[in-house]
Amino acid sequence: MSSRTKPTRRRPMSEINVVPYIDVMLVLLVIFMVTAPILTQGVLVDLPKAPSEPIGENQEDPLVITMRDDGALFLNLGIRKADDEGTRVTIFSLEEQAGKILRARPDVPVYVRADHRLDYGDVVRVMTVLQKAGAESVGLITDPPPLPS
Repeated sequence: MSSRTKPTRRRPMSEINVVPYIDVMLVLLVIFMVTAPILTQGVLVDLPKAPSEPIGENQEDPLVITMRDDGALFLNLGIRKADDEGTRVTIFSLEEQAGKILRARPDVPVYVRADHRLDYGDVVRVMTVLQKAGAESVGLITDPPPLPS
């Protein structure tokens, strides 16, 4: 008989250390809790209802001027960010701000999102300022009418 010593085998560990995963999940939770209210902010505009063709998904980001019912104006570059508040401007600074964008990108489409309670003259005044800034054409954004039930 030989006097061999039996090799000691370690038992495999059957538990996973989940503490690092919990730390990562808590950090992600905090990040989402902080950014969620920022994503839901925007300019609340009650758009008029009108049947029209939707803006194409492949169209480049247009220049969107939002007009609230209290007369506040917001300049936003991009329909994908239509819920963003954008940059607040006045009727006096709109020509300069929009002109900078239109000089940099002369082919950018220009749209106006105006609350339906606004005076028609206010909307025309903004469209006139946009044309002075260099916009060749200005479109109007509407909501689709409700479907008949």
